[in-house]
Amino acid sequence: MKTCINRLLLAAALAGGAAQAFAAGVDYHIDPEHTEVVVTWSHLGFSTPSAHAGGIQGVVRYDAANLSASSVKLDVPLTNFTSHIPKLDEMLRGPEFFEAGKYPAIGFESTSVEDKGNGLLLIHGKLRIKDREKPVVLEARQNKAGVHPRAQRPAIGFDASTVVKRSDFGVDAYAPGVSDDVALRITVEALADAAR
Repeated sequence: MKTCINRLLLAAALAGGAAQAFAAGVDYHIDPEHTEVVVTWSHLGFSTPSAHAGGIQGVVRYDAANLSASSVKLDVPLTNFTSHIPKLDEMLRGPEFFEAGKYPAIGFESTSVEDKGNGLLLIHGKLRIKDREKPVVLEARQNKAGVHPRAQRPAIGFDASTVVKRSDFGVDAYAPGVSDDVALRITVEALADAAR
């Protein structure tokens, strides 16, 4: 009888430890093939062109029990930033805009996460472009969390958006004809290391 009670106590302790580990949050590594940043601006008021960035690397730490303990950190390589117009791509990577040879990636790191309910989040963080870092707030929505049917691992997905002034980051060539305000739309799919 005593042995049986000891085993039950041990099982309860292990279960409690596992629950605490899960409550501490899970790291999901961004899938660069299904994660993208789209940048949109106004051109002379006539059109709203866009450029796309892929190959994104980073980690989403998601704590379902305490969303404010969640976080995200990612890097956007400028080698994969394209408007699908070769001349414009050359300009964007050059000295008038991003200086990609000197600053090869754009970075974002969250500082806090607010749970707004119904899968909506406000992600406060710092956006780094070139040698400047400024606070931004992403309005995010959780799309889905569950086991990825192909990878057979826990997966999570979000969409997020914000508007920034490119002049805040020293990327203000051709303003105001090319709008200072640019919209950023981010879609993220990320995978945990193993089934839980």
